[in-house]
Amino acid sequence: MENNSNILSNPKEFINYLNQESQKVLEMYSQTGGDKDLFKDFSKSWTELAARSFEDPTVWVRAITDYQQAQMNLWQNILTGKATDKPVAAPEKGDRRFAAEEWSQNPVFSYIKQSYLLTSNLMNDMAANANLDDNEQKKLEFYTKQYIDAMSPTNFAATNPEVLQQALDSNGQSLIDGLQNLMGDMDKGRITMTDESAFTLGENIATSEGAVVFENEMLQLIQYKPSTEKVFTQPTLIVPPCINKFYIMDLQEHNSYVKYCVDQGQTVFLVSWVNPTAEQREISWDNYVEDGVLKAIDAAKKISGSSKINATAWCIGGTILASTLAVMAARKDDSITSATFLTTLTDFTDPGELSVFIDEQQVKKLTQKVDDEGLCNGRDLASAFNMLRSNDLVWSYVVNNYLKGKNPAPFDILYWNGDSTNLPANMYNYYINEMYINNKLSQPGGLTICGESIDLRNITIPVYFLSTIDDHIAPWKGTFKGTEMMQGNIEFVLGASGHVAGVINPASKNRRNYWTGGELGQGADHWLETAEKQEGSWWPNWAKWLKPKSGKKIDAPKELGNDEFKVIEPAPGRYVATCID
Repeated sequence: MENNSNILSNPKEFINYLNQESQKVLEMYSQTGGDKDLFKDFSKSWTELAARSFEDPTVWVRAITDYQQAQMNLWQNILTGKATDKPVAAPEKGDRRFAAEEWSQNPVFSYIKQSYLLTSNLMNDMAANANLDDNEQKKLEFYTKQYIDAMSPTNFAATNPEVLQQALDSNGQSLIDGLQNLMGDMDKGRITMTDESAFTLGENIATSEGAVVFENEMLQLIQYKPSTEKVFTQPTLIVPPCINKFYIMDLQEHNSYVKYCVDQGQTVFLVSWVNPTAEQREISWDNYVEDGVLKAIDAAKKISGSSKINATAWCIGGTILASTLAVMAARKDDSITSATFLTTLTDFTDPGELSVFIDEQQVKKLTQKVDDEGLCNGRDLASAFNMLRSNDLVWSYVVNNYLKGKNPAPFDILYWNGDSTNLPANMYNYYINEMYINNKLSQPGGLTICGESIDLRNITIPVYFLSTIDDHIAPWKGTFKGTEMMQGNIEFVLGASGHVAGVINPASKNRRNYWTGGELGQGADHWLETAEKQEGSWWPNWAKWLKPKSGKKIDAPKELGNDEFKVIEPAPGRYVATCID
């Protein structure tokens, strides 16, 4: 970024300069499969918000003064040969972009790195001290971070020493390979994050043995083969998110949540949602409840011979399950005896970092696009989620795949992350407006679903909430609000890590940690203050909680399905194999 005194002396000139530079980023971003219109909105919004935030001249003067002093110190270090010994700016802990020795040992690249970090600090400081309301403040800080991350010198061949060295060592072949990778990703419309040839559904991913025993327009229901001689009488129904495919619950043998459940003696049924097309645009939230979860519950009861079952759901699957339980409560249906919610929002007051995408103006534009197309495209959703962690999920792959010409390593979670699903227009627009914008699910009688006026406070069964402390999609303090609505015996557990890694934390690895036993009823902060830290995976804690709610042990069934629900095909089934590419 230029060190131009005329630009720095005038806030408006500075904003105009950044706006011009952002157009270069726009072209680069769009080539990686990003939504160009979305980034244009970011650029426009950032410019407008930044202009308002710079209205206070004292903030501008202080920030520029600090910045120029730091730049002078940096130049002094350069001239005295101390640029690598006494850096005036250093990356934050966990920032892996500047890990190569050249960024610290080579004076030229050390200067480039430090100058970039100083400018980044300037922009972050300006954004943090803007005099905006909470919503616009979050937007400004988010857009500022997006711009800063995109303009990193690591993202450009001419200013990345690793890229230059690799080009020299390979006689330019790395750049040719990178161009081929870029062209391939442009054809796919998304960034390749893993070696996709390394995984095949049903062969080395989603391999737990089972069969589809029921299907309709909404779902396929999979029943898994027991791995123990005895099983509990009450089966477990898993409701995964419909934004992604179910096999995040059944990746590989060592990290399969499904296999873990089966190995505990549970009879496991799992919903595999349809990947809808534009022709299925009218599928509604009610359909996901009535023709989805309720149909799955009915089939699981009839196949298992039990009138009671336990249910587990994740993310939006949990929001659908909560809606279902409220409908069942209104109908006096007590088929579900316990529910487990994994990183699930039921009160959308605090949607976390997703709030930058969610206000009435942006949602109105988005829902119009979804209405026109008949669905919410899974690639657009994935792109938005990736932007929340752009250094890790966008720019690191730009550097690795396109600038260095390397192919990413095999990684099952990233393979799943790239296997997107669509959402039907009717359901998506209802979800984004009634849940996120209006927050009606949390209000008594706020929604009528499947003909029933619902209230989550009428859910009185035992409930286990698992949230994760670094979750940027369903922030844990937001998910905690569910404990303050549902009226049954509540167990709240807080896992380490984020939205996916914090959930898929297999017991066999004994990694990370979690918190339990905090005092409920006085808010999330008080709960954490009074909770106890436990080492390892939360899975055994959950299995211990579920065991007394699962009935007695009986001989495991020899066959899957029954006379009414016959085996249709082996797991993982056809629905999960449907791609949107």
